[in-house]
Amino acid sequence: MIIKSLRVQNFRTHRDFSMNFSDKTTLITGSNGSGKTSLLEAIFMVLRGTSFKSSDREIVKNDIDETWFRVDVKTANDKNRTVKFDYSRTSGKKQFVLDSKNNYRLPTAHKFPVVMFEPDDLQLLSGSPSRRRRFLDQFLGQLDSEYATIQRKYEKALRQRNMLLKQDNYSSDEIFPWNLMLSKYGAEIISKRLGLIDRLNSQMSEVYKNISGVDDDISILYIGEEMNSDRLLNELSKNEFKDKLIGYTSVGPHRHDIEFVFNHAGAKNTASRGEVRSLILAIKFLETDILAELLDEKPIILLDDVFSELDENRQVLLSKHFSQYQTIISSVNQIKDVDKIINL
Repeated sequence: MIIKSLRVQNFRTHRDFSMNFSDKTTLITGSNGSGKTSLLEAIFMVLRGTSFKSSDREIVKNDIDETWFRVDVKTANDKNRTVKFDYSRTSGKKQFVLDSKNNYRLPTAHKFPVVMFEPDDLQLLSGSPSRRRRFLDQFLGQLDSEYATIQRKYEKALRQRNMLLKQDNYSSDEIFPWNLMLSKYGAEIISKRLGLIDRLNSQMSEVYKNISGVDDDISILYIGEEMNSDRLLNELSKNEFKDKLIGYTSVGPHRHDIEFVFNHAGAKNTASRGEVRSLILAIKFLETDILAELLDEKPIILLDDVFSELDENRQVLLSKHFSQYQTIISSVNQIKDVDKIINL
């Protein structure tokens, strides 16, 4: 897929804005608060079905008396995609218009791979465990059409079990079905995460070397026990008393983490600022190439003001790697040698 044009209406800071895109690299510049990221958000929503920032209602332009927003995208094969939202009419649900048909959820068959790279990604090593779990889960959600469904079912069971744990009285018969669901879907989540990490680890050091020029050993370590459904069910039952005291479920993939290992030591405490940036670039390069290989579709690349966080050498490496993909870049400042970057 190649995006040819975008129109947004009542979308954050934009009342009515349109633009066209190159099939290679498009650079969007503007001051902070001018709505550059909003344009990337609109593209992401059309292709993936959700915002990467906030709820739909918060997107509606807030300085006008309106209750709706609309996004229209035209692709290279003259296919149109539209997202419509009006909280006064649709009970807070978006509508996706594809081939003249309305859908309240973007069908899996119409989701398109996207690699989003934003400054917050540079905090992947030092950020919270939930930030790292989100990286794995979003990656897997694009690779595996079943993964998002498995995750939703797991999270529903987790909410129900946690609600029971906060009650003064409940029976074993009430909590057992939720333990059963958590063990089934939790084991699947763990297995799929470990499979992805194995794939990343098989290429991580080589890709990092291509970026840094240094032959370091780089890997990802999964922090959490590998468990089949029977083992996880047993752990949930064994920890029920403790969970009742603390008021939440203490075992399962929602408590797991990953650690980046740099020459056999935790990268968080040993890697320099430059090494961390090279490592994150390696992860993004792998994410892009794995999606393209396994889905047989070249993902669209959205780079949200990351060039300001990278030195000139890494800017060129980033642009060169993504030159085979349609890439849309937002930046507060004009990028040095932008013509060279765009024409790579």
